[in-house]
Amino acid sequence: MTTSTTVLDSNEAVLAALTPLRRRILAKLSEPGSASSLARELGLPRQKVNYHLRQLESHGLVRLIEEKQRRGLTERIYEASAERMFIDPVLLTPGDLGAADSFAAEQLAATAARAVHDIGTLLRAAAGTGQRLATFTLDGEMTFATPQDLRSFVAELGELMARYDRPAATGGRRHRFIAMSHPSTTREGNE
Repeated sequence: MTTSTTVLDSNEAVLAALTPLRRRILAKLSEPGSASSLARELGLPRQKVNYHLRQLESHGLVRLIEEKQRRGLTERIYEASAERMFIDPVLLTPGDLGAADSFAAEQLAATAARAVHDIGTLLRAAAGTGQRLATFTLDGEMTFATPQDLRSFVAELGELMARYDRPAATGGRRHRFIAMSHPSTTREGNE
């Protein structure tokens, strides 16, 4: 079964996924297909498609879902391993992903990068155990009348986090909480 998201955490997997032909193959494999069916759709020799499928499979980007006997040969049916793939920012950013100023855009980018890295690690661990991750996402837009309103909101949110933080709770589980804010990229509400 195809997962919704995976995070590519090795340079080899990124290189395997990023060539234009392999990206086309991955897009076609949102539905199961074989080297023969892909070759027909892409107008390429089956041997060439089969080579690229083996490379994608060796990096876990496609998976074998079925083998069928056809005309004395074994036809291997594949599907993409995930609907979406992200590159782990650690591969692109050597060193610490943190910054110092909570109101700096660089801190926002570093925090988002760390979140992608952490979620990728958690997704791989959860897939190995068959468990779902205990997560939630709040994603919305707000209009702050003044910069001070934004700062007050951030302070109150910090107080709320402190109120519910129970590090000594028996059986409690630590969660990373990230609240991010940036100017909206849409003009809606700003006109």
